[in-house]
Amino acid sequence: MSSGAGSMHSRSRGAGAEPHARIEPHGLALEDRRGVLSWFSTVDHKRIGLLYILTAGIFLLVGGAEALVIRLQLARPGAAIVSPEVYNQLFTMHGTTMVFLVGMPILVGFANYLVPLMIGASDVAFPRLNALAWWMLPAGGILLHMSILLGSAPDAGWFAYAPLSTKPYSSLPGVDCWIAGLLVLGIGSVAAAINIVATVLCRRAPGMSMQRIPLFVWMVFITAILTILAIPALNAALAMLFVDRTLGAAFFEPARGGSAVLWQHFFWIFGHPEVYILALPAFGMISEIIPVHSRKPIYGYEFVAGSTVAIGLLSFGVWAHHMFAVGLGSGVDIFFAIGSLLIAIPTGIKIFNWTATMWGGSIRFTTAMCFAVAFLVQFVLGGLSGVAFAAVPLDWQLTDTYFVVAHFHYVLFGGTLFALFAAIYHWFPKMTGRMLDERLGQWHFWLTLVGFNLTFFVQHLLGLMGMPRRVYTYDDQPGWALLNGISSAGSFLLGFATLILVWNVLRSLRRGAIAGPNPWGAFTLEWATSSPPPPENFTALPPIRSRRPAWDLEHPERADFLTQRTAEDRGTRPEAAPVAAWSFIASEIMFFVLLLAAFVVFTSGDGGAAAGRDSLDVPRTVLFTGVLVASSVTFGFALRALCRGAGARARRWLLATLLLGAIFLGNQALEWTGLLRAGVLPERDLFAACFFTVTGFHGLHVLGGLIAIGILLWLARGNDLPPRRAAVPHAVGLYWHFVDVVWIVVFAVIYLGLPRGLG
Repeated sequence: MSSGAGSMHSRSRGAGAEPHARIEPHGLALEDRRGVLSWFSTVDHKRIGLLYILTAGIFLLVGGAEALVIRLQLARPGAAIVSPEVYNQLFTMHGTTMVFLVGMPILVGFANYLVPLMIGASDVAFPRLNALAWWMLPAGGILLHMSILLGSAPDAGWFAYAPLSTKPYSSLPGVDCWIAGLLVLGIGSVAAAINIVATVLCRRAPGMSMQRIPLFVWMVFITAILTILAIPALNAALAMLFVDRTLGAAFFEPARGGSAVLWQHFFWIFGHPEVYILALPAFGMISEIIPVHSRKPIYGYEFVAGSTVAIGLLSFGVWAHHMFAVGLGSGVDIFFAIGSLLIAIPTGIKIFNWTATMWGGSIRFTTAMCFAVAFLVQFVLGGLSGVAFAAVPLDWQLTDTYFVVAHFHYVLFGGTLFALFAAIYHWFPKMTGRMLDERLGQWHFWLTLVGFNLTFFVQHLLGLMGMPRRVYTYDDQPGWALLNGISSAGSFLLGFATLILVWNVLRSLRRGAIAGPNPWGAFTLEWATSSPPPPENFTALPPIRSRRPAWDLEHPERADFLTQRTAEDRGTRPEAAPVAAWSFIASEIMFFVLLLAAFVVFTSGDGGAAAGRDSLDVPRTVLFTGVLVASSVTFGFALRALCRGAGARARRWLLATLLLGAIFLGNQALEWTGLLRAGVLPERDLFAACFFTVTGFHGLHVLGGLIAIGILLWLARGNDLPPRRAAVPHAVGLYWHFVDVVWIVVFAVIYLGLPRGLG
């Protein structure tokens, strides 16, 4: 058993090896890198990745401290360390912090740093958007914690179940800050995900086909798609809750006709894919770490990648297994139970592949490998307890007990966080040029392993014994005090282990052993450049003819070049701007579909819907719908003129598009004004609330499109656009056509009531 860094490798290419291909650095990568302030203006993906990791690390300490106070309160029956009100706030802030301010951003940080390096790119597709996405993280965190200064942190749970989160039950501003913070964080998450999709599809180096990208890139790519499609469900729910709390609507107040169950549907349509948003990048890390430290290629690359796609597809079809106790009906319960069992299959395939990779390998039990092996064990235990919840009778018995808390933490802490610790030890040398101390690393590993299992394994037993979760205190039932005491002691051991990691990082940054380019003898492309990489990532790229380009570079006599060549090897990559536009459109489609679904749910079979439509001026709206559709036609003419280099004609058509869009938006403002003067307010009924919510958000999208067209008009002030911006008008056109199509659907559903009429 070895625990060192492995042998250092020289850069011998061997006789007959192909020369490196020179690459042009991204223009934004060559920035002024001097001083601390340069980090806050950086557009270098590596620095932004490190900023994500550092910010998430700070919030990890905050969330961990909140968890320790919670466990201190629950260490014995009848404790009064904190008041019930403060406990509910700590419980809410801990869950929100760990999911949205730690788990998601730290994974985005690793993706930011590694994906361009792994695919041979000089930077992400949109460096400035990347920087903006990071700034959304501290902004969202500040908004969330601002509630403490306003008198009360949110206290409705990190899931904010309605009607507990509505104004009558949570009148203080804590929930409002929670909504604002999560909306900002959601926007940043979608922006980062769009950037990753565009980078993977459009910025791969020659020879780096989709069949050759590292499995970490595959997992991050699917995670980005999940983020783009799942976050809008949460955003839609947050928007409706915001309207409830600020404008007096009643989307989630059953006493006034709303539906608390609808909040659960929307939240878990986001929430279950969110589990895989947190898990899939961790799977990707393990898929890179285990082969390197087993000195053996991954077993079944195609199956690992394919099972990732399957997980992404199935994750959207199992949300209601979180709602078996709601009473949705036996047919619905059976459907989602089957889906919950099916999604375990592709995850099981990965476990088999990782185990088969280690089988027969020459394993080095470095700290990274120890955490990776522990990940397998902990995640399997968490997965098995999760499969138990697919059995509806068991779910009824165990729901809202500490068995759920144990399962959740075995999946996300025992899975995601153990993988993250493995990734820190594995990629720290690449990011800093120095090795982490293996002796301290082993202390960190064993204390984390023991502390984790002491904390959460006994919670399975507490759940089976009937202890409910989300409680401030508990009675002195037989065995409860002992098991809770063990759990609390384990949590403090976990906290101490985390401090060892912090000390290891700080110490190694100053005095760690020099790493060299590839201390592990790793396979993927990021190890073919210096540690840390230069601003442009690569001064030259090695030939990419297999899935292990760094291995091929250092072992040309044993290179495992793949013989097949694909069209991707020879063809050009798609333009990034249209790819980003389509990704954004997919996200917004989900947002509007859910808002319109809520409208249909609230107005189907309701006579109030007909009365609400009577207050709308349908003939006038038909006219102005035609105006908006005409703006798509004029934009098409503008785009054709731009492509032909007819700048003056293009500007005239763009001006016409701006004018038509402004006329439509002006009509919407007049309609709103008339309805408000007539007493049609969001608090009047659910039809009015849905109308103002849907048309209001569509109006914001129209305004955003007009701003984009105005910018395009300014860019087209010459005869044609600069070549590097040639794809921009196509992207703006896609968005503007999307806005028009959405309005046609909104008009059909709200003004004409087509779903009801067709039924």
